[in-house]
Amino acid sequence: MKTTGIRTALAALLICSTAQATENWTLQQCIDYALENNIQIRQSEIAASQRDIDYNTARNNRLPGVSAGASQNWSFGRGLTANNTYDNTNTTSTSFNIGTDVTLFAGRRMASNVKLAELSLEAAKSDLERIKDDVRVSVAQAFIQIVYDRSILDVARNQVTIDSMQVERLTALAAIGKASNAEVASQNATLAQSRLSVTQAENNLNLAILTLTQLLELPSPEGFAISEPDTRNLEFAIPDNPEIIYEQALGIKPSIKSEELRLEQTGTNIGIAKGGFLPTLSFSAGAGTNYYTTSKFKSDAFGDQIKNNFSQYIGLNLSIPVFTRNSNRNNLRSARLSQINQQMQLDNARKQLYKEIQQAYYNAVASKSRYESSQSVESSAQESFDLMQAKYEGGKANITEFNESKNRLVTAQADVLKYRYEYLFNTALLEFYRNSVFEL
Repeated sequence: MKTTGIRTALAALLICSTAQATENWTLQQCIDYALENNIQIRQSEIAASQRDIDYNTARNNRLPGVSAGASQNWSFGRGLTANNTYDNTNTTSTSFNIGTDVTLFAGRRMASNVKLAELSLEAAKSDLERIKDDVRVSVAQAFIQIVYDRSILDVARNQVTIDSMQVERLTALAAIGKASNAEVASQNATLAQSRLSVTQAENNLNLAILTLTQLLELPSPEGFAISEPDTRNLEFAIPDNPEIIYEQALGIKPSIKSEELRLEQTGTNIGIAKGGFLPTLSFSAGAGTNYYTTSKFKSDAFGDQIKNNFSQYIGLNLSIPVFTRNSNRNNLRSARLSQINQQMQLDNARKQLYKEIQQAYYNAVASKSRYESSQSVESSAQESFDLMQAKYEGGKANITEFNESKNRLVTAQADVLKYRYEYLFNTALLEFYRNSVFEL
């Protein structure tokens, strides 16, 4: 089936509803709810917000710093006077100042720090999208598991119905002497086994529902139900080949984007480390004034002193790294090693992505083959069961032969369901690698 065919044929799962207890949940609703409430996603959003704050801080570090201050001091007791004698005096002083400083040149470290903070922010956003992708896949997988387990439960219940009818039939025949008590007992054992299969299927379904509700961070699975699609008439096809899908995925998958950004960060870190070998030039300027009084001496008025004591200053400061105990050299060596390691991280992420796509592709190929084969097996098993049922009811086959034929049919039906949903998930997963949208 073509790409558009997959999206159209599988759109039955994408009709949204909102109430957990009264309406069934579609896949899209499950995904949307998980993206809003998953704890890992919320933690990653907080981390991205923190990186945004760091980026803002790095940008503002290039601006001049301005500070202002005021002080008030009192002095009591004996002290040396202007006449070179000691006397008890009280003095007060009041001062005001304002100043600014700005770094003019720091080996481009400030610009590099801004770039580094920006890359960290983008990497955090990519990490957030990567986690969202993981959640989408996990939710879709859990959703499909529920659909499958519910279908298996239906098969198991149908088997109980058939076995119950046979118990009733054999009991009636035994009452008129046309069936033995051993045959009735054997069929009762078969019915009990079928009921056990129902119990196991119900438990598997409950566990599958629990898994999905836990992914959704719901407090309880009680009342939760999904909207099951009708996939019986769907046509399946595997899109493209793994190499084409891989090339498309490289440009959009956040797991690759985040590693590429971190590789770019290591290059920026190398620039910062190189800047440590260069001088730092800064500029400063300020102004201040003060007011002073001493007991036993006449002082000028507050306003006059503030005016007369007003002073200003400007200055340039040049700091040249001469010997830093080899810290700058080691920082540069460490930054280069980090770049080599991050390049390997990126290569490994690309290989992992290609491996995942290859696995999904060949799983889809295998599941397609198994699905088509299981359909043929089911058709043959159904035909064989119909003939065996007719023979059994005509007295030409015993109950053991009947049950063996029935079990082959049940197994074939279960295989069709298994491979149908397996193939559905794998083809949808391939589409997800291509466009980051999980549609089932």
